[in-house]
Amino acid sequence: MQIITTHKSTDFDGVASIIAGTILYPGAIPVLPKIINPNVKAFLSIHKDIFEMCSSDDIDFERVDSIVIVDTNSWTRLENMNKLKKRNDIEVILWDHHDGICDINPTWKCQEPSGANITLMLRQIKSQDIALTPMQSTLFLTGVYEDTGNLTFLSTTSEDAYSAGYLLERKADLIIINTFLRPAYGEKQKNILFEMLKNVTRSKVNGFNISFSVLDIAGHINNLSIVVHMYREIVNVDAAFGIFVDDSKAKCIIIGRSNNESLNVGSIMRSMGGGGHPGAGSSLLKSVNPDAIKEWIIELIKGNQEGSVNIKDLMSYPVHTVESSIPMREVMEKLRKKGCTGFPVMEGERIIGVISRRDFTKIIKKSQKDAPVKAFMSTNIITIGSDKSPMEAARIMVKHDIGRLPVIENGKMIGIITRSDAMRYFYDVLPNR
Repeated sequence: MQIITTHKSTDFDGVASIIAGTILYPGAIPVLPKIINPNVKAFLSIHKDIFEMCSSDDIDFERVDSIVIVDTNSWTRLENMNKLKKRNDIEVILWDHHDGICDINPTWKCQEPSGANITLMLRQIKSQDIALTPMQSTLFLTGVYEDTGNLTFLSTTSEDAYSAGYLLERKADLIIINTFLRPAYGEKQKNILFEMLKNVTRSKVNGFNISFSVLDIAGHINNLSIVVHMYREIVNVDAAFGIFVDDSKAKCIIIGRSNNESLNVGSIMRSMGGGGHPGAGSSLLKSVNPDAIKEWIIELIKGNQEGSVNIKDLMSYPVHTVESSIPMREVMEKLRKKGCTGFPVMEGERIIGVISRRDFTKIIKKSQKDAPVKAFMSTNIITIGSDKSPMEAARIMVKHDIGRLPVIENGKMIGIITRSDAMRYFYDVLPNR
C-alpha cells in the first residue's frame, strides 16, 4: 500500500500537493491530517466529493510499503507517522520546496527552493503531459497563490509564475480562488492588532530593523499570521515577530514576517522547531518564557541560522566543579576567579547538583555563607548527551531557563555547554582546539 501525506496545520499548498501526488502515483491513498487551516476546511467541505481523502485512523500501517511526503521535510510535522519513521523496509518519496536541514532520509526526493511545493510537482505533471481538470487546476493555483502571496513573496520564483499561467490556461477559476483565499479579518483580529500597536518597539539587530510584540491570548484565534503581516507593514520594519502567549495551555505561538530577502524567517522558525519560508514562518513552543523566545530569535538573527556543528566542538572542558561539602563562601570566590556563572556540584565522580550565581540570592543571613554548597544547590539536574546538536542544547536552556548543561557520554560528564558556548553555533565561531 502506498500513501501520500503532508504536514499538520495543512494549507492549500499541502492539499494541492497531496492531490498532485494521487495523479503522479495512481492508486496511492491520500491521507489528510486532522488539523487543517480554516480556509482549507471550508474548501474541502464543499469539494469533498471531488477530492476524497482519508485520515491516518483509516490506515493499516502494517500494509504500508511506500509513503509519499509532500510540502515538508520533517517527520515531526507529520501526523501519526512515527510507526513508519522507525521502519527501514519502506520506500520514502519526498517532494519539498523548503531549504534547510532535512530529517527525512528518502529513497527518492525532489527538494528545491521554490515559492510553492505544487510548482515542483506540476513540473512532473507537465513533463508527462497529464491532463488536468478545471477543478484540479483551481486547487493547484490556490496553492501557488497562497504560498507566494499572489506571486509577491520574496520566495517566489519564475517557475511559480509560469505555473500560474499554465493553470489559468487550464481553466483555473479565479472567482473560487478569491473566495477561499480572502483573509478572515474580523473583530478578534482587529482587537489583537490594536493591542499590538499600543506598545510598538523597534530595535536594530545585525543591521535589520526588527519589531517584537508579546501578547497574551485566550483560546484559539484564527489568522494570527494576517495580524502579524499587517503589523509589520504598519510599523514599517524589515521583520516583525508576534509572540502570542496562551497561559491556559502553557504554550507560545511565534509568527514571523519579513520583507528583506537577507532575513530568512523560515530558517529561524525551523531552528525553533517550526517551519516556513524566507518571508514567513511560525513555531509552537510549550512552557517557555516569552522573553527567552525573544532573546533566542535575536541571537538567531545575529548568527548563522544554517550552521551545524558537533556539540563536542562547542562545549567547555575540562569542567570546573565544586565538591558538595565546600562552603558557599568558597564557591562565591571560585566563581569570581574563574569568571563562571555556575558549577556542577560533585560527590566523587557523580554529579549531584548545580550551583549558579542566582542561588546566592537564597542567602539571607551572613552565617549561611559558611553553609555547604549542597544546602543551596539545585538538585534538578538537566544534562545533554554528547551526540545531541548545539541547537538542541539551546532549546533545552531556553525551555528550562538555565545557563549551562553538563555533557554526558557513557554515563560520565565529559564537558559542559553554556549559553556563551551555544552562541558559537549561531555566530559560527569554533574554538581553536
